[in-house]
Amino acid sequence: MGKQQVIVIGGGVVGLTSAWWLLEAGFGVTVVERAPQVASGASGANGGQLSYRYVSPLADAGVPLKAISWLFQEHGPLRFRPEFDLRQWRWLASFLGQCTAAANRRTTAKLLELGELSRAGMKQLDNIVSPDDFAWRDAGKLVVYRSSKVFEQAAGKATAGEIWSGAECAAREPALGAARSQLAGGIYNGGEAVADCHAFCLKLAERVRAHPLFKGFVQAEVLGIAATGGKVVGLDTNVGAIGGDAFVLAAGIESRNLAAHAGVKLPLYPLKGYSLTAPIRAGDTAPEISVTDFERKVLYARIGDKLRVAAMVDMVGEDLRLNPKRIGSLTRQVRETMPHAADYERISAWAGLRPATPNSAPLIGATSLSNLWLNVGHGPLGFTFAAGTARVLADLMQGKAPPFALEMLALRR
Repeated sequence: MGKQQVIVIGGGVVGLTSAWWLLEAGFGVTVVERAPQVASGASGANGGQLSYRYVSPLADAGVPLKAISWLFQEHGPLRFRPEFDLRQWRWLASFLGQCTAAANRRTTAKLLELGELSRAGMKQLDNIVSPDDFAWRDAGKLVVYRSSKVFEQAAGKATAGEIWSGAECAAREPALGAARSQLAGGIYNGGEAVADCHAFCLKLAERVRAHPLFKGFVQAEVLGIAATGGKVVGLDTNVGAIGGDAFVLAAGIESRNLAAHAGVKLPLYPLKGYSLTAPIRAGDTAPEISVTDFERKVLYARIGDKLRVAAMVDMVGEDLRLNPKRIGSLTRQVRETMPHAADYERISAWAGLRPATPNSAPLIGATSLSNLWLNVGHGPLGFTFAAGTARVLADLMQGKAPPFALEMLALRR
């Protein structure tokens, strides 16, 4: 297999983990990334949570009505801007079709399997990239609820974790002290982690570069995928043609446009999210536990000496501009919930496009073109699932049976 040359398109966390697993499987690998540095897109400043057990798909019963109410909330977690783009409306139609309790249960079960495989994969990488190099910390995850009704429903459905009252949440995580009176309760799961995804990618890229089968990083923008006779014959890029024996699409939301060049339709839509990063000073009460504010859809993670806050879903197409109103709204919520957690006068803001499928399950494996493969559609869980989907992809490309059934993860579902 060392003679088989694979071109991985995308240098984010999914592309880099794919490259590593393929190298270890014996393939020659080239990574094509359009930015000067790897991890410059959705892997840049994401939430940093590795949530292997909390994998709840966005689509669920009751979500459409909640979404309508969010649109009218000043600080609501959702913003929607209609586009003259059929892909947006097709995605929304498919999403609404997934908004049932039964569909949510099926997808959740599959994502939990993928989560456990991903946890094991990240453990394997301990020998490749030291956890200390990317601020990895076994922080545990606490999901807090402000509504008593919503909390009781969540606690009743919980199959794992510890159920804490609002007072216990604030006692066990002092960073929540200011919000204690607003909390109905929470569900805590140990074993969940936080880490710096960008730092992880930089270190993994070093190891990829040093692998004896690696052919190199190519900084280039892929303009099109040339296909004939049912297979890809090469990439058209701004630095010339790039050929190979097999091609892997792991380029985030851009994978949608690239696949379309080759006649492959991917059910992806960019869910724009924001993050804030603020330095933690001596004396600040930053959270030790990874916290998710369920109703507000805001997560808090202490990553090294910084507080990372991530939130919001903007359905506004491929628009990466920072929206000052959204940043201001998020900053106000953070100051209210954790007023003493970090130096909010030195906040840096970021936005990224999370490539999501209608049911929140990534797309892994073959396409209608015999040598074009997918590892895309991870939504907000790219860092969480990257190691697992890379392992599955490498197995499939070697002709091996995957570790579990992929009926929910293949392009044809």
